[in-house]
Amino acid sequence: MKKFDFKNIRFGKVDLNDLNDRTLLLNLYITQLLTFIIGIVIVFFQSNHKILSMFHFEGGWAILIWGCLFAVVVLGVDVLISRWVPKEVSDDGGINEMIFGNRAVWHIALISLIVAICEELLFRGALQYWWGPYWTSIVFAAIHVRYLQHWLMTGMVFGISYGLGWIYQYTGSLWTPIIAHFIIDFVMGCILRFSKEEEKSS
Repeated sequence: MKKFDFKNIRFGKVDLNDLNDRTLLLNLYITQLLTFIIGIVIVFFQSNHKILSMFHFEGGWAILIWGCLFAVVVLGVDVLISRWVPKEVSDDGGINEMIFGNRAVWHIALISLIVAICEELLFRGALQYWWGPYWTSIVFAAIHVRYLQHWLMTGMVFGISYGLGWIYQYTGSLWTPIIAHFIIDFVMGCILRFSKEEEKSS
C-alpha cells in the first residue's frame, strides 16, 4: 500500500483561476468538516455546556419565525447595498460566484445547509459560550478574509454574526441561527446562480 507523503503538502495563497470545480468543492467540504469537528471538540470540553441542549425545539414557532425574520432583514440590507453601493465594494474576489454560479438548486441547498450547521455549531454553539457574541463576531468576520479589504462588507459580516448570536441567545436554540444562516446563503446562492444564467442567455 502506497504511503501518503506529508512532506509534499504546501500551504500558500490560492489563485482562484487555478481552481477547478472539483477542487473548489473538495476544499469547501473539507473546511466545513474541520469546522464541525473543532466545534464538537470545543463543546465537549465545555463541561457545563451540553450539545443536545443547544438543539432543543422549545419555543416551537418562535425559533422558525426569528430565524426567517432575521434572514429577511439581512437579505433586504444586501439588496440595498447592491443597489446603492459600487460593485467593487461588495466584491469577494468571485469565490461565491464560483461556488454557486453553475450549481443545481438542490446542491445550493445542500451546501447552504452544511455551512449553516457547521459554522453555527462552532461560532454560536462553541465560541460564543466562551467569548460572547461581540468577540465571536470579530473572529467570524476575520475568518471571512475575502471581505476584509472592504470596511463595509467586513462591518456587514460582523453585524450578521452579532445578530445571529443575539437570536441564539434570545431563543436559546441553535436552530434559530442555523435557519437564518441557511436562508441567507441559499437565497444569495440562488440569486448568483440565476443571474449568471440570465447573463448567458442575454
